[in-house]
Amino acid sequence: MSTEPLLRVRGLSKHFPVRDGFRSGGLVRAVDGLDFEVWPGQTLGLVGESGCGKSTTGRMLVRLLEPTAGSIEFAGRDITHCGRRDLRSLRQDLQIIFQDPYASLNPRHTVGRIVAMPLQVNGITPPGGVRARVRELLELVGLNPEHYNRYPHEFSGGQRQRVGIARALALRPRLIVADEPVSALDVSIQAQVVNLLRDLQRDLGLAFVFIAHDLAVVRHFCHRVAVMYLGRVVEIGDRDDIYQRPQHPYTRALLSAIPDITRLGPAGRIRLTGDVPTPLNPPSGCRFRTRCWKARDICATEEPALTTRDGGTQSTACHFPESGPLAVPGPEAVEEVPT
Repeated sequence: MSTEPLLRVRGLSKHFPVRDGFRSGGLVRAVDGLDFEVWPGQTLGLVGESGCGKSTTGRMLVRLLEPTAGSIEFAGRDITHCGRRDLRSLRQDLQIIFQDPYASLNPRHTVGRIVAMPLQVNGITPPGGVRARVRELLELVGLNPEHYNRYPHEFSGGQRQRVGIARALALRPRLIVADEPVSALDVSIQAQVVNLLRDLQRDLGLAFVFIAHDLAVVRHFCHRVAVMYLGRVVEIGDRDDIYQRPQHPYTRALLSAIPDITRLGPAGRIRLTGDVPTPLNPPSGCRFRTRCWKARDICATEEPALTTRDGGTQSTACHFPESGPLAVPGPEAVEEVPT
């Protein structure tokens, strides 16, 4: 592994203003101070509940959204506020796969034109011509090159997502942000697409930021995992550490929801009470404290820092982190969760 990360994020934030008529109604703190790195050839998984800021983070990484604060470094270059001219060259190294294969493809364009568009926009003529390169990309993602002149509506959901992957690969990028690329697909097709991404990563040396809420898919594909809650990273570490020895109560609650036929009965599930707080007015101190069974007075007054303990590689933002392997509490512990 390279000694320097390909992508380095520090203090990344995105706040959306809310207006009440002509007056300001405050700020939605969709993403509020993220720190993480991605190394070449590595996959970082971003997981969490819907609305925690995963997709907003992904769009900031590829500069589809302008960050409110913080910095994004790609290959040692600060790209946080790149202009349009600089972004054009950046697109060759940094691409995105969108969540919905039905909405991300122009229905008026053929598949050949869709995949060729990045090459044409950047004025790139590959050896053998654009048409030959597009056919090569279609074959690379498991599609028939003869489908060059077909339209998106003639393909299934899984095939459309493969077209989106081919488009992302057209410029030979170094890092791809995959924004829930399998969540809109049938379960039987999800495994095929994830295995395709793994093969492409191995053959092309790609790095991924893989955004998902399916923890089983993340465990299969990602090397490192960052768990997000209400715009913050609450735990980050190697995949095995996160899944086998989670330290943050929220991570433990997420993992307890994974179906497991070896764990029977209702006692195996940590059921969080209450609703996720609004990002318009997040709780003071630890944002998870209103749903945490370990919350104490300090959790309301002091925000926990993302800290690495005992010289390990796993960092947790919690005043009272768990230790040891995952041990799901019984119903009596879960009933004490404050609302």
